[in-house]
Amino acid sequence: MSKRSSLASPPARLLLPALIVVALGGCQTTGIEDVTGALGGRTETAGKADAKSEARAEARPDMDALRERYRAKPSDPAIAIEYGKALRASGQRAQAVAVLEQAVLAHPSNKALLAGYGRALADNGNFQQAFDVLGRAHSPEDPDWRILSAQGAALDQLGRNEEAQQYYASALKIVPDEPQVLSNLGLSYMLQNNLSKAEQVLGRAYQRNQNDVRVRANLALVLGLQGREAEAEILVKADLPPDQAAAKVTALRQVLAKKQQRADK
Repeated sequence: MSKRSSLASPPARLLLPALIVVALGGCQTTGIEDVTGALGGRTETAGKADAKSEARAEARPDMDALRERYRAKPSDPAIAIEYGKALRASGQRAQAVAVLEQAVLAHPSNKALLAGYGRALADNGNFQQAFDVLGRAHSPEDPDWRILSAQGAALDQLGRNEEAQQYYASALKIVPDEPQVLSNLGLSYMLQNNLSKAEQVLGRAYQRNQNDVRVRANLALVLGLQGREAEAEILVKADLPPDQAAAKVTALRQVLAKKQQRADK
């Protein structure tokens, strides 16, 4: 690990699990709804919580049907992938790993299965294994930029930031200025405490897709870590209902306050 990596700011390192798990979850930075959750953004009003509970209740029959399909044909790769994805989406991470692991044992060369298994491992916190499995999900002759970005995210979680950045660079050769990859790269620089570089890269991602709330929240976090809270809050609040905007601003302020407390020690 580089010297700069070891100096990563405490709150940035504290947020790493949520940031990276989300990044790997879809091999992209679908993050920021979950990332802002890590900032405390999952606080909901009672009405919204009830609405989410109702939505989950309505989705339950679909999960039950999918489970039955899987039990009927546990060796079917397509069903295993679909079931594993549903388990991950519902927070059943260890079970998703188990389902996809069994499928991979039966079909060790199935790249789609390997990709799903690698993502499930990352969700479950098995980052080294996730990195290794994802490496089997594509080849140098036929690289997949999403998997390259996911491998970079796993390396960031392992503290190997400079190696991670090489993977992002490879992904960007395939899809130049792809916001998802740039967002991961910006977070990687943030974890090295290279906040100016992080801002530069995340600014590029923001210019490419100003409507992506995840990119905006990543950029807001970096701005806030540099003491530019007013700018950060504008980004966090953009296009959100007032109650959600207030919750996310509060969460951002809490993270920045923790940073200041640690700096004062």
